[in-house]
Order: sequence, then C-alpha cells, then structure tokens
Amino acid sequence: MSEAHSGLVAHQFETAEQQRETANLGMWSFLITEVMMFGALFTAYGFYRTKYPAAFAAGSDHLDYLMGAFNTAVLICSSLTMALAVQAAQHGKRKGIILFLLLTILLGGVFLGVKVLEYADKYEHHLIPGIHFSVDSSYAAQIELFYCFYFAMTGLHALHMIVGITILGILVALSHRRRFSTDYYNPVEMAGLYWHFVDIVWIFLFPLLYLIGRS
Repeated sequence: MSEAHSGLVAHQFETAEQQRETANLGMWSFLITEVMMFGALFTAYGFYRTKYPAAFAAGSDHLDYLMGAFNTAVLICSSLTMALAVQAAQHGKRKGIILFLLLTILLGGVFLGVKVLEYADKYEHHLIPGIHFSVDSSYAAQIELFYCFYFAMTGLHALHMIVGITILGILVALSHRRRFSTDYYNPVEMAGLYWHFVDIVWIFLFPLLYLIGRS
C-alpha cells in the first residue's frame, strides 16, 4: 500500500512529510494571528500604563502576586508535560501520550481554578469594571481602566486555556483508540505548539500585570 493511501495521509497530500509540513505552516500562520491580537492588547496596555503609571501601579497592588507566581510555575510545568507528550508520540508510546496529556490537562485545570479564585476576590472587593466598581482612590477611573485591561487580557488567555484543554481531551481519546504512531503524530505536535504559545503569553502577562510598578 502506498504512503498516500495508508490511512495516515489525507487524500490531498502525496506523502506524510508533506502533510506534516503543511500542518506546521498552518499552525504557525494561526499563531502569528494570535501574536497580532495579543500584541495589540499589550501595546494598548503599555500606552495607558505609561500615561497613568501611578494609577496602574495602584491597580496592580490589588492583585495577589503570589497566586500569579504560583500559576506561572504551574504553566511552566505544563509546558514540560506537553513536551513529554509530544516526545512520547514521536516514539509511539501510547501510554506515555495519555499520561502526559492528562497531566497537562490537570495543570491547566489548576491554573483556571486559581484564576476563578482571583476573579471571585475581585468581585468581592468590587474591582470588576462597571456600575459596581468601587475603590478608595483619587485615581479610581484610571484604576478601573487597569482592571478593564486585566480582565480582557487574562480572560482572553483563560479562554485559550479552555480551548487548549478541550483539544488535549480529544487527543487523549484519540490516543486511547490508538490513532497515533511513530508515523503519525501531527495533532499532538500541533497541540503542543498551541499550548506552548498560550504559556508564553502568560509569561508576559504575569510581570506586566502583577509586578511592574507595584509598591
């Protein structure tokens, strides 16, 4: 049976290598659009942080940097387990794929759980932008702007995490059905690229929101 008709290669591709290169190109093209989207948010945040440094520093003081640091460590560990899942896929180790994908999902769930606790704390202290926002400061309007960026940026990041966890869950099911081998592991590799990108975004968000300028 030819490679193109082995069941591992879609009909529009001639070889498995061509299929893999196309998948890589597609994923990197998608990630570039993601960089542009987050880049626009980072640029806007940087502009207003420069314009209202005292207010943004005051807003940052209300964030729990220990929770942020913990979540940073969690995501770094999840990048490791994701890399190990890809390595297991490359060597055709089905149990390794499932184990490390499940660990990555667990760590992603821990990250989201911590974010829920942080959001609940902001709700309790009336720090969610809107009619109920309340802070005792002469910079109240600018601090509210800081929290607009905080929730927009961390919320968008959390949404990407949820999407990533869903994808990994699907990959666990496919791996359980023995859909991956040393000849075909593109989906695991592409999911790894996506997961690492989401982790890198947080590496930038953590210092920007939690550390810079706080007293």
